[in-house]
Amino acid sequence: MATGLLALLDDVAAIAKLAAASLDDIAAQTAKTGAKTAGVVIDDAAVTPRYVVGLSPARELPIIAKIALGSLKNKLLFLLPACIFLGYFAPWAITPLLMVGGVYLCYEGAEKLYEAIAPHDAHKHEAAVMGTSDPVALENQKVAGAIRTDFILSAEIMALTLANVAASNIYTQAAVLASVGILITLAVYGVVALIVKADDIGLALATSSVGLVRAFGRGLVIGVPLFLSILAMIGTAAMLWVGGSILVHGMAQLGFHGPEHFIDTIAVGVGAVSAYLTGVLHWTTTSALQAVLAILIGGMTIVLVHVSARLIRRFRPQNP
Repeated sequence: MATGLLALLDDVAAIAKLAAASLDDIAAQTAKTGAKTAGVVIDDAAVTPRYVVGLSPARELPIIAKIALGSLKNKLLFLLPACIFLGYFAPWAITPLLMVGGVYLCYEGAEKLYEAIAPHDAHKHEAAVMGTSDPVALENQKVAGAIRTDFILSAEIMALTLANVAASNIYTQAAVLASVGILITLAVYGVVALIVKADDIGLALATSSVGLVRAFGRGLVIGVPLFLSILAMIGTAAMLWVGGSILVHGMAQLGFHGPEHFIDTIAVGVGAVSAYLTGVLHWTTTSALQAVLAILIGGMTIVLVHVSARLIRRFRPQNP
């Protein structure tokens, strides 16, 4: 009996060691992948606040909570199973699907650029697409739009994660994908909540009896609106850059290397201008040219959406 119990304890200890090693591997893979997706995470954090700018301050945190919940659903309920399935059964479909998402990001970024250049016309276009001015419906549509944009950025994060753990077994892949999805969502939307509520924090600090705290609070109140405006511009630029990057790399993976070679040739030439800033100049040039491509594709998509919306309204049966 004692021998059997000792053997059982040895087996339990061996299983525990194996589980601990697996957990260590998952943690290491999660940290490594999180570092590789840092650029996309920054884009996500920059893009999201623009969906709550201009809405009631009382609705900011509930809206962020809705978007965060939608982001978790995107990653865990849709993208995680899709990544596992596609990685094993249809790896050829991942690139085309990411490119469809890239076109959507180009459209979103180009639309915001269009709004900055021609606000009145852009508002008419947005009204034609959304078709409502009701505050509750508008909030729901903004949340839905944010979740759609998050889906594209989340897809890129999950795709990068899958590529990083492609050699691991399916259980490690699933665990790392889930861990990255949850941690990144909490980090991004925690930061977004702090950003959009910073002005309220500033108002509270501005009433402090401590002079330094009061001055800091007033600085927040004055600086946050400008910061949000700058962040909205960064978000638009991020969507264009990420969308263009997805399309360029996607075309290269599908065998059409022309755009990637063209952009790289120009970036190498610009980078050669300074031996000390070669990397910075190369990256900046590459990103700028990818954004230009995104503006062109996004502009064409805006035209297609606008024409499609007019045709739908024209041929849609009228309610009696």
